[in-house]
Amino acid sequence: MSEQEKNNTVLDKRSSRRTFIKNSGLTVGGVVLGGALGSLLIKDDKSATTTKTQNHAATPKANPNVALMFFTPNQYQVTQAAVERIFPEDANGPGAKELNAAIYIDHQLAGPWGSNVKDYRLGAFYKAEENQGPQTKILRKDLFLAGLVSLDKYSNEQYEVDFKELEAAKQDEVLLSFSEGKVELYGKISSSQFFNLLRTLTIEGVYADPMYGGNNEMLGWSMRKYPGSRMQYVAEIQDEKFIQLEPQSLNSQMGHKKKRGLT
Repeated sequence: MSEQEKNNTVLDKRSSRRTFIKNSGLTVGGVVLGGALGSLLIKDDKSATTTKTQNHAATPKANPNVALMFFTPNQYQVTQAAVERIFPEDANGPGAKELNAAIYIDHQLAGPWGSNVKDYRLGAFYKAEENQGPQTKILRKDLFLAGLVSLDKYSNEQYEVDFKELEAAKQDEVLLSFSEGKVELYGKISSSQFFNLLRTLTIEGVYADPMYGGNNEMLGWSMRKYPGSRMQYVAEIQDEKFIQLEPQSLNSQMGHKKKRGLT
């Protein structure tokens, strides 16, 4: 094959590949998705670069952490209702529901912590003293699911409606009964164990770094004027006046800092 024929063959392949990409589902509004594919078009087509920039600016940034890994949709909704009563919205700012505390709980239960991977699990199991943690065979994820089932069961027994459908005052009454251990979960486990777990995870979800799914847009930190995961703020601490710093999450150290005003 002559040199000219070889060059023509290469150009034909590139042209065919470019046509395929433009006409396939790999493009959105003429923008190629992916760096390797993008090089096929942007190298020869300057308009592609312009279109890509315009489309990128117009596309809202989604939070990839907001996705269920453990709960079913109904379990997630019950959890949302419960955490909102533990940390409700008020004049100071949003509640646990808006702060994605339920997403944080979902991710924690889906991971090794939810399966008690690092805990001693061979027994024997005794009734714990007040200064000890719970001693039970049940895993955290199973305890939480048992608690959600019991929330609905108890709510139906008392008010003939699921927990998430109750008005706030009645939800508080149900959670108070659980906190006082008045309800028995399966395996003769006290409802207070579930409530304590729920309360702890709710507070963690409100104030943990957003990379774990909760503390949506760092609003939990903003309400307390907490500067977040900064490398240091020694100079600000030593200053005689209080200096309010914009919160930064762990991904801010990677150049992903989101600019937002403080109120």
